[in-house]
Amino acid sequence: MAKRVVLAYSGGLDTSVAVRWMGSEWGAEVVAVAVDVGQGGDFEALRGRAMAAGAVDAVVIDAREEYARDYVVPALKANARYEGKYPLVSALSRPVIVKHLVAAARRYGAGAVAHGCTGKGNDQVRFEVSTRALAPDLELLAPVRVWGLTREDSIDYAERHGIPVTVTRASPYSIDQNLWGRAIECGVLEDPWHSPPEDVYELTTPTATGPVDMVIGFEAGVPVTIDGAEMPLQDLIAEVTRVVGSYGWGRLDMVENRRVGIKSREVYECPGALALILAHSDLEDLTLERDLAHEKARLEPRYAELIYDGLWFSPLKEALDAFVERSQRHVTGEVRLRCEVPGRCLVAGRRSDLGLYDYGLATYDAADRFHHEDAAGFVRLWGLGVETWSRRQSPYVGG
Repeated sequence: MAKRVVLAYSGGLDTSVAVRWMGSEWGAEVVAVAVDVGQGGDFEALRGRAMAAGAVDAVVIDAREEYARDYVVPALKANARYEGKYPLVSALSRPVIVKHLVAAARRYGAGAVAHGCTGKGNDQVRFEVSTRALAPDLELLAPVRVWGLTREDSIDYAERHGIPVTVTRASPYSIDQNLWGRAIECGVLEDPWHSPPEDVYELTTPTATGPVDMVIGFEAGVPVTIDGAEMPLQDLIAEVTRVVGSYGWGRLDMVENRRVGIKSREVYECPGALALILAHSDLEDLTLERDLAHEKARLEPRYAELIYDGLWFSPLKEALDAFVERSQRHVTGEVRLRCEVPGRCLVAGRRSDLGLYDYGLATYDAADRFHHEDAAGFVRLWGLGVETWSRRQSPYVGG
């Protein structure tokens, strides 16, 4: 086992216990690496927690801009939602975290990368497969898979060793958050019949009292403005999250299929992610040619699966990226979102100088430029194969 280990450190229960446990049980020198992907919090306190747990060093890397630009944007362009619902909040952040873990391992001369994932979760797959893709020479360690501690045991361990953690028996939730949303697990949520208590939510607490319109401007598939005002992407996502979340919209309560083969009940808050995907997809309806739009819609679930399954760094993902990127050349325009009480967010309008909607072709009034006389021949030829089949073989005729 490598003597120096770089640990993906979240500051939560499992990774805080892992710092001490790997030092005590394996004699490892642990470097705790926290990657800021927009989860918020006190990073100085997080560093102090890691050092108090026994880390030889603890660093925080600000990757918010990189995460938004290089990871969120490609997923948004692909309208990526796992099983048609989940916008990949946690899954999307793992490859950028791994990228910085590998860089830290090189910088500190570490021979191994460690994570705090359990043996039946998805994140172990994402951390380990991504690390193998970027640095196949590094050893991979997963203390939670071998230490045999329950969540209660881990809380006891932290108390015995004076490790400061925020999880308590009264609030046992496991929470993962970044600028694309928030994932909540454990506690009463493990019963899929039990309604999520209101105290699990933070981003979607209803505070708004009246309707509001918000215009999102896109350039080549990337959101760049709100109501005409340009802002950095990570700030734009945060603002959409704030506005839409204040209407109580953006919650997901779903039973999903994990990569390891089990079903799990998951609760998510993704107001910004879901609103931006809603707007982006609607603008594509206006700007993408029919066959391109249909083929892209068929590929989007596969793209989302690759991210969910930890295959961000893979040949198929790379090839699909090229297709998605090419499809976005003309996805430029504005979408008006309307937020209403209680808990509604919907598209209220869209416009684009590159849009394929032609009023003269679509209207039924006097401005109609469609050649109706062409339709008869088109319809006859379109149905010719079915007509021929019907005359010779159809079980519906002459019975």
